[in-house]
Amino acid sequence: MLESQITIAKNAGFCFGVKRATDRLEALLDEAAPGARICTLGQLIHNRTYQEAMEARGVRVVDADEAAAVAAGADADHPVTVLIRAHGIERQIEAGLNALAAANPHFRVEDCTCPYVKKVHRIAAENSGADKLFLLIGAAEHPEVVGIMSYVAGEGRVFAGADELESAIRRNDLGDLHKKQVAIAAQTTQKLSEWKKSIKLLENHCTNPIIFDTICSVTEIRQKEAAKLSADCDCMIVIGSKNSSNTAKLYDICRTNCADTRFIETADDLHHTEPVPPFIRLGIAAGASTPGGIIEEVYKTMSENFAQMLEESLKTLNTGDTVKGIVTSVTNSEIQLDLGAKVTGIIVADQITDDPSVKLTETYKVGDEIEAFVIRVSDLDGVATLSKKRVDANKNWQIIVDAQANDTVLEGKVVEAVKGGVIALTSAIRVFIPGAHTGIPKDGDLSTLVGQTVRFKIIEIKDRQHRAYGSMRAVLREERKAREAAFWAEIEVGKQYTGVVKSMTSYGAFVDLGGVDGMVHTSELSWARIKTPADVVSIGETLTVYVKDFDPEKKRISLGYKTAETNPWNIFLSNYAVDDIITVKVVNMMPFGAFAQIIEGVDGLIHISQIAQTKIAKPQDVLELGQEVDVKITAINEEKKTVSLSIRALLEDAQAEADVAAGADEIVYSDDAQA
Repeated sequence: MLESQITIAKNAGFCFGVKRATDRLEALLDEAAPGARICTLGQLIHNRTYQEAMEARGVRVVDADEAAAVAAGADADHPVTVLIRAHGIERQIEAGLNALAAANPHFRVEDCTCPYVKKVHRIAAENSGADKLFLLIGAAEHPEVVGIMSYVAGEGRVFAGADELESAIRRNDLGDLHKKQVAIAAQTTQKLSEWKKSIKLLENHCTNPIIFDTICSVTEIRQKEAAKLSADCDCMIVIGSKNSSNTAKLYDICRTNCADTRFIETADDLHHTEPVPPFIRLGIAAGASTPGGIIEEVYKTMSENFAQMLEESLKTLNTGDTVKGIVTSVTNSEIQLDLGAKVTGIIVADQITDDPSVKLTETYKVGDEIEAFVIRVSDLDGVATLSKKRVDANKNWQIIVDAQANDTVLEGKVVEAVKGGVIALTSAIRVFIPGAHTGIPKDGDLSTLVGQTVRFKIIEIKDRQHRAYGSMRAVLREERKAREAAFWAEIEVGKQYTGVVKSMTSYGAFVDLGGVDGMVHTSELSWARIKTPADVVSIGETLTVYVKDFDPEKKRISLGYKTAETNPWNIFLSNYAVDDIITVKVVNMMPFGAFAQIIEGVDGLIHISQIAQTKIAKPQDVLELGQEVDVKITAINEEKKTVSLSIRALLEDAQAEADVAAGADEIVYSDDAQA
């Protein structure tokens, strides 16, 4: 008789945006000083159990109307922090909160809006207005949708799906679509199939609509995973809040593929549903706002129920069954088990372990529970011959099989390098990882991996030979994609990054921002004119850059490096003024004068008439390249960014001082003569 199988969807539970919001709330609660108050504007996430737990810790839920009163009550002894929920809020409400925070230093606003939702806010603002029509596929009353539509300027409409959109088009509610610039986006948790139908419909009635695929990538993966899992299971349990949009969509998807689909909020709800039949394939999926603890509790409850059913079914033993028994007797040659059946289970030493040094009397004791494989049953002798090794081997191999089926990441220690790859040991199973899947460059030294604990996925198995093949590269690729997704979700114009110069071309330098590359154009590297990026930076150098522009569709990022603070002209204006006397260096000669460097990046002109007190034919008659001379700043043209310098002015000033001094001496002499 086969054991029931329970599979939890890999992406069940908190999504990126929800986890980001709940982690921030947890951090604030841990850091909160006595007297501090923490509130959320509406429910932070759609989950009743989580909300009750937060309320028990003192977190208060307020609405927009209460925010002003809460802010007014904030003071040094009772500071208040308000968190904006993951679904986001209306534009005008957010502006009001920020105004309250600006007016009261003890009232703070933490924006926990999911970055994917923020992205839709920007799209709605940038693609609406005069002669534009902005369409959104989603639930009109959902907080996320209400928030998105508050950013729409001009005409905007919300449709639950393709059927509503089609009805509006047929009734001509949207006017002449060919005369408008039409943009369409989706609620981040929208059902993927409904979104695709809506897009196809719009393309049939509108010329060149602007389509923004704003369904969260995790939502898309979660829905595809739920569809696949529900198609393979006899019963599905979907966990989440009844008012959660994404959980409701998961339920609809699972119910389409699996007739026996149950929608619950907690493990307690299992007691109010029809009993789940024994010995079936059971799948568990959960919405983006479902805490992991609830998922684990449901899994544990179902496992305990199935375990009880399994135990009852094993009263009659058959060869090939896997059974559990309680140790009743131990010697160094065998162990006897109570199987709860008419026969006694016996496991001889060589069916327990291959290690001859193991002493059974020291390893096992009466009362221990052991799982074993039934080799043979003799009702006549009242004995069932069992093997623990077979169970251990099957269990370990099943881990490998399940890992491939569920796309699970495994850990193992590389024990040796062999021809064409390395061997990693995980759960006592040897997994071969081909060289091309290790991440080591071609012809690289694979032996450097020996002794390391590595992470990999199973890409192929051969059941009969119990051979498994793994890939470290697949894990690295997924981790890189996850980092890239997080990066693109949070990037914004003006944001600073610290990166490393990866490569250079004649027109700019490429900077690695952490798995994603951006380019600093040559013109952005220096305020001075340069021939190549190598004049300023070098490969491997760490730079602090900022985002000037980005295109997530084309995966392009334009970066800036030079700033107003490093602009030589601004530095000059901050440190120099007309009539200042400074030392400069002659850097160029022209027929009409000489150019001299004041500071790096700023030169001034000493006109030929300002080089000497007497007329000269050319600057070279008096000056030399590289010569340092004292000059006076006679004029600064901020608009044209030019500086006029004069040596002659200094000479004339010196002459005037000398004349004044000589005149003073004559007056003193005359007085002495009179005396």
